[in-house]
Amino acid sequence: MEPEQSAAILKQLKLKVTPRRQEIMNCLGREQSYLSADEVWERIKPRLGSIGLPTVYRILDELAEAGVITRIFLSDRKQNYFLCANQEGHHHHFVCESCRRVEDVEQCGLEGVSRDIARRSGGRVTSHILQINGICGSCCQGHAGAAP
Repeated sequence: MEPEQSAAILKQLKLKVTPRRQEIMNCLGREQSYLSADEVWERIKPRLGSIGLPTVYRILDELAEAGVITRIFLSDRKQNYFLCANQEGHHHHFVCESCRRVEDVEQCGLEGVSRDIARRSGGRVTSHILQINGICGSCCQGHAGAAP
């Protein structure tokens, strides 16, 4: 992601355009995979100099709440983050547990479940998150070639 793009996104979300926010977005935008807060911190420290890990966590959480980045959940319970270029339309993600690549999943299939939950509870469902973890086709082919 170019600095102009991150600045435009931040302005659109009515967030102050700061070098730290931009650098975090640019760092995530250069990746095809998710990163942990520690990994983001290690990559941006040389460019920003003095930035603490708590600040990185705060900005990541702020950007996730604004919908700019997506939180990726894994079995190790660590939070990871991914800058999803697809900001239009409802979608979910497939996360490769081997290469860490994240792909959009356009199908949802949870509309009926949401309606059923709303009907049963007497309330309404306002949102849902679906993340599918697995091994991508490229990794499966690589693993299949290595099998005895």
